[in-house]
Amino acid sequence: MDGGGRLARSQRSPRQQTDLMEALAGVAAALRARLPRVAPSRARRRNDRPSGLIAFIENRLPRRAGLAATLLLLTASTGLGIVKGGHLEAFLTSLSEARNAIANSAGFRITSVAINGRKQLTQDEILAIGGVNGRSSLLFLNAASVREKLKADPWIADATVLKLYPGQLRIDIVERAPFALWQRNGQLSVISEDGAVLEGFVSPRFVKLPLVVGKGAETRARDFLALLARYPQVSTATKAAIFVGERRWNLRLNDGLDIRLPENDVGNALALLSSLNKDEHLFTKDIVAIDLRLPDRLVVQLSDDAAKAREEALKKKDPKKKVGDA
Repeated sequence: MDGGGRLARSQRSPRQQTDLMEALAGVAAALRARLPRVAPSRARRRNDRPSGLIAFIENRLPRRAGLAATLLLLTASTGLGIVKGGHLEAFLTSLSEARNAIANSAGFRITSVAINGRKQLTQDEILAIGGVNGRSSLLFLNAASVREKLKADPWIADATVLKLYPGQLRIDIVERAPFALWQRNGQLSVISEDGAVLEGFVSPRFVKLPLVVGKGAETRARDFLALLARYPQVSTATKAAIFVGERRWNLRLNDGLDIRLPENDVGNALALLSSLNKDEHLFTKDIVAIDLRLPDRLVVQLSDDAAKAREEALKKKDPKKKVGDA
């Protein structure tokens, strides 16, 4: 007891305190081992269990399906952005150039080009039309696509494209020949025999081609000019053939004389015209028009000066009789 009549606390050493704590810890461990474990509550088990949809997806889908779906979503989003942003063509061009570069580095570069059948077009023009350039590789060159591009050009009637590995390209073309000049609504074009417009302008090398004028003349010119060529007396003096009303032809001669041909039986009309010019030099007369549209006659229109001269000549030939003359 201490001086105040209380029980004095015993003073323990540090080692004794450590031994006591270890003993208490051992007793607690022994008690935990003997007591039964408490099962988790039903509410807790329900919260820990995945929902039916998630469980179905986890059981049905293969492993890493989520990663694949994520990549697919990103790819689709990127593609949508390219299309919406108007970058699709540039993207495809970059992709094509990248694969061509790989193929060229692997030994599939186009090292030689052979083009057969060209007359009006140059080799560079044909390659440009076909979409072939210095970056194109033979491996990824679409021969069918090149052929379709070539055939789409009005100068090229047909084409064949062959790829000869590892680096040779062969192109055979059939060119349309310039046949005539066609004028419509003041616009002058170069056309082929089948009426295809080859050029929307006239180069100096084509100025001597025959000239046809009017709507529909481009498709009817081949047959008519072939018929006209059978009569050199007329064809050599012709400056232009004019298709009237998509039914019949007129001729404008070099000196301005107009010849109106019938709708039918044009050959006989040209034969008559040729004969008259050969025998009577009809084209040198002072006339401005010859009308052959009537089957049983030829009508000639005189110039103003010729008409006046004829009128005066008729007056002198048949003067009026005086009044009272018998």
